[in-house]
Amino acid sequence: AAVGGVAVASGAVASGAVAQPAVVPASSDVMAESEGYGCTIANVTVHNKHNSFLLDEGQMRRIQDEISVSTDLVPGSYIVRIKDGVFNYRGSTVHPGEPLVLLWIYGGKVINQKTNVPVAATWSTLNGYNETLNLDVIEPCKLCAFFIDTHLVDNDGEVTLSVVKL
Repeated sequence: AAVGGVAVASGAVASGAVAQPAVVPASSDVMAESEGYGCTIANVTVHNKHNSFLLDEGQMRRIQDEISVSTDLVPGSYIVRIKDGVFNYRGSTVHPGEPLVLLWIYGGKVINQKTNVPVAATWSTLNGYNETLNLDVIEPCKLCAFFIDTHLVDNDGEVTLSVVKL
């Protein structure tokens, strides 16, 4: 099965923990069960050492050189999104195709506008056609895009990314 729902370095569900989605009304910043909204909020703490999956130098090189498709980014501002396509399973009627992709950006200095932190490397995911990644590239870097899966034989499909330099 695909591990597309996993957000590397940005969150994960701890073993045995189940997070229920909360329905948040647009008119309220603070909710409580007693207000009649009936929501449940679960806080899941992810430790950056204890809950990390280690990729060694060889595995990273393989992702960069053999697995991913990549493009060079020169200094400037970018918007990255899924233009079309899906991650899919050939012949599956149970699992519909899903527009998702994992991104590894490295080799220079970049700022993800969601975090506003300049870094030499970062991970991100795009999930759905309406989600965007807004980047400020300070030093030239490389954007790599790929999928993670546990069974490649039945994979069928692709996504096309739109990488717009503003």
